[in-house]
Amino acid sequence: MAKGDVAPLAGPSRHQNAKKSKKDSKPQVRTSKVKKITEKQKIGALELEATNYVPPDDLKAFADLPISEATKRGLKKGFFVDMTDIQKASIPASLKGKDVLGAARTGSGKTLAFLVPVLDILYRRKWGAADGLGALIISPTRELAVQIFDVLRSIGGHHSFSAGLVIGGKNLKDESDRLSRMNILVATPGRLLQHMDQTVGFDAGNLQVLVLDEADRILDMGFQRTLTALLDHLPKSRQTLLFSATQTESVSDLARLSLKDPVKIGVGPASSTSTSLSTMPQNLEQHYLVVSLDKKLDVLWSFIKTHLQAKTIVFLSSCKQVRFVFETFCRMHPGVPLLNLHGKQKQTARLTMYQKFTSMSHAVLLATDIAARGLDFPSVDWVVQLDAPEDADTYIHRVGRTARYESKGKSLLFLMPSEEEGMKAALQSKNIEVSKIKNRPSKTQNIQNQLQNLAFQDPEIKYLGQRAFVSYLRSIYLHKDKTIFKLEDLPVDNFAEALGLPGTPKIKFLSKAAVKQKKNASRAVEAAQAAALDLDESGSEGDEDDDNMSSSSDEEEVEEEKPAQTDTKPSKVRTKYDRMFERKNQNVLSAHYSKLVEHDPSTAPNNDDDDDDFIVLKRADHDLPSSNVPLDSSDLSKRKLKLSRSKQAIATNGLGTKLVFDDEGNPHHIYEMADPDAWYQAKGGLDGAKEEGKAFAREEGMKLRQADVVDKQEAREKKLEKKRKRKEREKAANDQPMATAVIAPPSDDDGYVSPEFDLPDLPSEDEDTAPPPTKRNKLDSNSDRRLTHNLSKSGLEDEEELALRLLGRS
Repeated sequence: MAKGDVAPLAGPSRHQNAKKSKKDSKPQVRTSKVKKITEKQKIGALELEATNYVPPDDLKAFADLPISEATKRGLKKGFFVDMTDIQKASIPASLKGKDVLGAARTGSGKTLAFLVPVLDILYRRKWGAADGLGALIISPTRELAVQIFDVLRSIGGHHSFSAGLVIGGKNLKDESDRLSRMNILVATPGRLLQHMDQTVGFDAGNLQVLVLDEADRILDMGFQRTLTALLDHLPKSRQTLLFSATQTESVSDLARLSLKDPVKIGVGPASSTSTSLSTMPQNLEQHYLVVSLDKKLDVLWSFIKTHLQAKTIVFLSSCKQVRFVFETFCRMHPGVPLLNLHGKQKQTARLTMYQKFTSMSHAVLLATDIAARGLDFPSVDWVVQLDAPEDADTYIHRVGRTARYESKGKSLLFLMPSEEEGMKAALQSKNIEVSKIKNRPSKTQNIQNQLQNLAFQDPEIKYLGQRAFVSYLRSIYLHKDKTIFKLEDLPVDNFAEALGLPGTPKIKFLSKAAVKQKKNASRAVEAAQAAALDLDESGSEGDEDDDNMSSSSDEEEVEEEKPAQTDTKPSKVRTKYDRMFERKNQNVLSAHYSKLVEHDPSTAPNNDDDDDDFIVLKRADHDLPSSNVPLDSSDLSKRKLKLSRSKQAIATNGLGTKLVFDDEGNPHHIYEMADPDAWYQAKGGLDGAKEEGKAFAREEGMKLRQADVVDKQEAREKKLEKKRKRKEREKAANDQPMATAVIAPPSDDDGYVSPEFDLPDLPSEDEDTAPPPTKRNKLDSNSDRRLTHNLSKSGLEDEEELALRLLGRS
């Protein structure tokens, strides 16, 4: 071994080491079993930390909360870093598994306040696809449900949960196919109940968390039955989270939801378990304007024209009003994009309008209260309430569409003089101060003439105006707070004129109590009269006068009602001109026009007799069914009258019976049934009856054979007649000369034949005078026929020349 060489070490050869792969040479750091143990330890530590967590006073960021890393990454991806007040107060309590009753001002981040606990609670409980539905989030409107679902997707992308959206207007079957695989469900109450009742395999018996967003709206009378039916499908051991800007404190509502010692956030007085939070946005300027009903559209149009660079939401009471204002203002071209959003639209149209308004920087959205709750429209400058809200809570939700979070906004409330005092008192009860501003008449544009022109030119606009008129008055009538909404103080005639209508539509709606009172009026009169008769029989003189007075007053009331019952128009002869002027347009809206317009001048709204009873039932006798009202016979044609008389005769006398008379003059029915027992005995029993049947069969068979012979003879005659006519047609066709086409023979010339003129020789003195030639036919241009026609008149030379010419042509 040379100097400097190193002796090989004992051990395995290099050849064996070379066979080992690089993967085998590295030690295995982590296995699947170790991963499971680590994940389990993390979840256990997170559960313990959330249970014992006490939020510090300087809690600010989401990263400081005891939540999973997947949730933190989702919040960071959605650019959610710092928490709001409602999130600081509610998320720690929700993570501990407590029921939460939270209220905070609009735009304060209530959506994240319940979505973060929902994700983390299911994560800590190792929820998977096989566990079924774990969290249910219920929203009162479809648009709010879509908004919640979008936020859930943005922050929950790092979790393995499956989430679904169930709202009305979508395909029910497609939702049913995927519903059983959902872990988190965002839904509206109606469609959710439909799936619970109809979808096979959908089970909410293992539900962990129930969330009611805008809980006060879901708990009110509008969703009471639906919510009660939904709660029957849910387990009692669930955790319940309620969030809204105006929260409920009703004990009955909370008992229905089975809340167990809920932590109140921002509800009631401040205590150890509740935090007082303002329900109004901080940077909101609130104003109200007193304007009469017939001037509202003028002021609204002027407001839009002076705020063309603003983003505005205008709230109205009903869908018909939204449609009318949208259609008319679009045709008047205000200079700013107009959008409409209401409950009568299909879901695709509603979602399109919502997305358009969200993306626009300058637009006007005309909407009903479906856009008043929860929807987050960015950068809304003005919220205009053309119609007053039904209560202070609705006002809070409406104005909450602007001044979201830390942005600024303004609100304007239109109040009529009859609504001012009541609405101010309702707002002051919620500690809401609204400043009054005045409208400058010089800046107001009158659009009444433009609306009248639109209604005159387009019947659809006129019809929409009538429906808007009726729906607005119905909404005023149905509002509960009568200190604010006073139907009798409204200038309805001026309002109809301001909408561009030619007349005031008739209004027919009464409360059930009023209808029942009028219906039972006649029964009360009868009871009073019976009581008076009983007292008369008892001989009480002191009570007799009082009873007579009461009965006389009752009789006066009845007598006042009688003219209304028996008052009918005098019949008159209707001419064809009357019928011509009474014709109506036969389109789809003609029936609706006739319902909304009063044609009878005696019951027109401008009648002096009807000024005091604006909404009354015109018919006094309610016991009569509507089918017994007599029709005016002058309106019927002679044919209709004759038909009605025959029908009346049939109804009263029955159908006629035809009689025949025998030789002795006795009447008999055409078909008289003999006594079967007497006939059976007369025929000699069973054998005689059988013989009678056989004889009847022979007789009928003979008739059939005779009829068969006649039928065969008629068929034979028809066949012969058909054959004869066919032969006549063939013979007539053979007798007619057949037209043939004559083809000219080929020649060396150009096809032009110079005409030849045959002049006869002058007759000699010895020859007899020949008769004059016959007159030539002008239409005959054939030279050959002309030559043959004069053949007998020509001389010998001419005949020879003609023969040679004919032979040469052939």
